[in-house]
Parts: sequence; C-alpha cells; structure tokens
Amino acid sequence: MTGEFNRIVQEFAQAHGLHHTDMLALIAILDGGGPDTPMTPGRLRKQLNLTSGAMTACLDRLERAGHIRRVRAADDRRVVHLEYEDRARGLAREYFRPLARSTDTARERFTTEELRVVIRFLTELNHELALLRGHTD
Repeated sequence: MTGEFNRIVQEFAQAHGLHHTDMLALIAILDGGGPDTPMTPGRLRKQLNLTSGAMTACLDRLERAGHIRRVRAADDRRVVHLEYEDRARGLAREYFRPLARSTDTARERFTTEELRVVIRFLTELNHELALLRGHTD
C-alpha cells in the first residue's frame, strides 16, 4: 500500500517538476498547518530531518513553483509561516481525486467494526515504527 501511494505521489512530483522531498514538505504543510498551529520552516525542517540549507532550497523550489508562500506572522514579524497556495491546493486536489475515490471504494467494502480494527492496527504499527526510529511523537 505504501509503495503504491509513493508511486502515485512520485508521478505527481515528476509531472510538476518537484523532488520527493518537496512532496513530503507539501504534505507536511498541508497536514500541519492551520490557524492554531501554522507550519514554520523550523518545524518542517525538524519533521523532515533536513539541514537548514536543504530546507531553504526545498522551500525556495516550492515557492518558485507556486505551491507555497512564506508569510510573516502578524504578532511577531521574525516568525515565518508556510501556507499552501490555493491554486496549488486545487491542482493537488484534482490530481489526487481518483486516489480518494479508490480509497472510498475500498473502505466501503468493510463494516464499521472491521475498519475500527484496521485503524487500531495501523495506529499501533505507526507507534511501533516511531519507537523503532526513536521518536514517540
């Protein structure tokens, strides 16, 4: 499953001139952003385990390609927030819509109780993998 997801993501990346790291960054920005916890370059760097230089290069590529924008925080101009551009969000939504439909189709073949067991298993597996890497967040 992870391999197939990765291949789909890689096809999107290639179609849009992005690196694999760029895609990981976009996913993290999309998942980790929001009004209460906007994504910052520092948080993203730590999450992706990149050097400062590699993070800057990644963000520069994403900004040049029109996928993100860097916005200074209103309450502290030293803080930079990373925001997903609306046009890029729409592009990704359109590209990944068939994946969402396929996921829905597969999910509909299971009962609610079966899905609870699957979710519990995947949650436990993710926890064990994080422990293996030495991270428990």
